Amino acid sequence: MRSLLFSRLSSVPKVFFLYLLMSALGMGWGIVACSDSGGAPSAESEVASRLQVVASVAPLVDIVAQVGGDSIELSGLVPPGVNSHTFEPAPSDAIKLAQAQVIFLNGLQLEALILDLVVYGASGQMPAQEWVLLGDQVLDQREWIFDFSFPQSGGAPNPHLWMDPTLVMAYVEIIGNVLATADANHTRAYAARAAAYTELLQQLDEAIAAAVDTIPPEQRQLLTYHDSWAYFARRYGLTVIGAMQPADMSEPSAKELADFIRQVRETGVRVIFGAQEFPSSALRAIARETGVELNDKLTDDVLPGEPGSAEHTYIGMMKRNVSIMVEALGGDAKVLQDVPAHP
Repeated sequence: MRSLLFSRLSSVPKVFFLYLLMSALGMGWGIVACSDSGGAPSAESEVASRLQVVASVAPLVDIVAQVGGDSIELSGLVPPGVNSHTFEPAPSDAIKLAQAQVIFLNGLQLEALILDLVVYGASGQMPAQEWVLLGDQVLDQREWIFDFSFPQSGGAPNPHLWMDPTLVMAYVEIIGNVLATADANHTRAYAARAAAYTELLQQLDEAIAAAVDTIPPEQRQLLTYHDSWAYFARRYGLTVIGAMQPADMSEPSAKELADFIRQVRETGVRVIFGAQEFPSSALRAIARETGVELNDKLTDDVLPGEPGSAEHTYIGMMKRNVSIMVEALGGDAKVLQDVPAHP
């Protein structure tokens, strides 16, 4: 079942998008495979000779990059800071997707609108490219989490699997296998990168567990704005006692706001966690009304630092998130400093 959240796209942009998509698919690889006639290969032809890969959200783009390395030409689909739940592909994205040989999505309906436009809307069946829905392969339906912003009545489970590094390890295994199948010339390179990255993810997992263990037991509860911590909490023994953002990703109603204020007072939480991607005046109002600390620096799909910097990675994002969270809840996050942000 597809979430009703993604049914708001108007028919005209959708038709225009599909027209460009089908045109791009018709052109095939002629767009990227052309090279200079004769002589040494051009820089453009060298890029075009690599496996062309697209991934959706920023953390997933980095995870694929750690496995693919310089053997692939990788593009991200969802711009940094854009709400991935409501991202509407631009017509120019049709060309990018048509050129890709492998497309990695998180799945669990996070990119339902992309699938609506590109797959089901275009032909009613999957295109010739390799479309990989990672979350759908990693997690059995019995392990899906339905919660505050992702109620079971909506049909779409919480999709934020990448907030649990052990699930990312499973992503890495799939990514490595898919890339090796699509590009057998670099099988050993993909396997080596996947192994090195998995080892680092194991180190991250152990460090997060050690840091969370320093939080006083009575403080190991999360009250958040964006509902992205369900799988993280399940892995590390925290309890998500509430998430403020409604299922349609809008601001909460007056009644929901009042209920949240009451919950803050009743639970005695010491901090409310907001998200960089979702600045909220309602969240600031709750903090003023209750006197509880507001920390709005967490993020689930924006990588820290500038592109190319050491910390601008999925692991860098997790280290920053957990350090902020653990210290705000009264713990010690120093152990995370020993985890490299990339292999």
